Amino acid sequence: MVDISTSVLSSGRAQTDAEAPQNKYVQEALARHKREGMDLAVKARVGALSATALFLIYLNPNWDVSWYLFLLFCLVLVGLLQRRVGQVGQSRAELGLLFADLLLMTVALLVPNPLQNNLVPTALIYQFDVFQYFYVILAAGVLSYSWRTIVAIGNWTSALWLLGATCVWWFGWQDPRVTAGAEMMFPDIPDLGVQMNPNLVHWDLRIQEVFVFVIVAVILAMTVRRYQALILDSAEMARERTNLARYFSPTMVEELSTKDEPLGQIRSHDAAVLFVDIVGFTTYADGRPPQEVIETLRAFHARMESEVFAHGGTLDKYLGDGLMATFGTPLPLQDDAARALSCVTAMVDRMAALNMDRKADGLPAIDARFGLHFGTVVLGDIGANRLEFAVLGDTVNVASRLEAMTRALDVQAIVSDAVVAAAGAASGFRRAPDQQVRGVAEPLPVWVLD
Repeated sequence: MVDISTSVLSSGRAQTDAEAPQNKYVQEALARHKREGMDLAVKARVGALSATALFLIYLNPNWDVSWYLFLLFCLVLVGLLQRRVGQVGQSRAELGLLFADLLLMTVALLVPNPLQNNLVPTALIYQFDVFQYFYVILAAGVLSYSWRTIVAIGNWTSALWLLGATCVWWFGWQDPRVTAGAEMMFPDIPDLGVQMNPNLVHWDLRIQEVFVFVIVAVILAMTVRRYQALILDSAEMARERTNLARYFSPTMVEELSTKDEPLGQIRSHDAAVLFVDIVGFTTYADGRPPQEVIETLRAFHARMESEVFAHGGTLDKYLGDGLMATFGTPLPLQDDAARALSCVTAMVDRMAALNMDRKADGLPAIDARFGLHFGTVVLGDIGANRLEFAVLGDTVNVASRLEAMTRALDVQAIVSDAVVAAAGAASGFRRAPDQQVRGVAEPLPVWVLD
């Protein structure tokens, strides 16, 4: 079915059907469910109309039933067109197809079959309770996941059905002999004679039909609106999960998404902190096209980020031409130091491969340096209105200063002895003389990677 987005159906003015904040996650969720709903609606329509066609052939195995088969085929075509033009939000094409759908159904049910020669009262069609076929369209409309579509079906069906009854009453053919016969059958019960008279439209029953139909449509609309709210909630959760995936590894995202404990609760524990920076990037960027500078940063960040996540780390933040990553946040693990040390080695290898590609392209190499420390950190949200999850403490400061110290020692990476002790090994690293680090009272034992 269609997704009609009108705030006031009688006004004909269309607007967006989603009343929640419009972001790409909400739009993607609505578009996905709309496509799935349209596919299901088309399948349901084809199935229901096919079953109806077979049922009509069974009831009337004559050639004049082809008129009704033709109308059913037209209804199938309208459903296929609705699937083709279906979209989330405003769509005048869907609006027109919905009206055409209901109008075609009304014509199919009330207009006499032109292939039949026997002349019977036009109002006789009401004796077969044909209005129930509108519930097929209403049920298929639920699959559009649009409450406004359901309300539109309810209102327009009622209006068309009553208009059709008016046309039958005003223009329909009547047989006076049938009326006289019905009165003669029940001379003592005139009301029963009226009910049995096929010349009459029986307005009380027609109004009852549309009244019940509108009530069902409203109830279904409320149900669909509630379901749409669930879709939007699901989209919001997907957005939050995507935001987590920007900073945490997939394993950590899965862990955090199942935890009820607030992420920003202030706490402290041991963690490894890694700083990565490019030496001389300001000089490199000076005079180069902005596009080349951005592409260089993207290539660098993409490789470093992938290694952080591959080793179960957390991307804390980008720092211009560098980044800060942590291992053991927001939740600590026993092998945080070992994974951080392995990540540094992998990053060095990735940089070597990147520089080989750059050399082949005639571009200068990128000189990335790494500093890693392990110790106690403080975690929690900072800020007033705009919160940011932060990792603070002396461990962060020492890691940053170790990275800066790589220039003086002319090495690629420096890791503290605390990292090696916690990891249990330092493959590829060599022990260097203790270094005096600002903010640390005693010289700090370090290991370096040339």
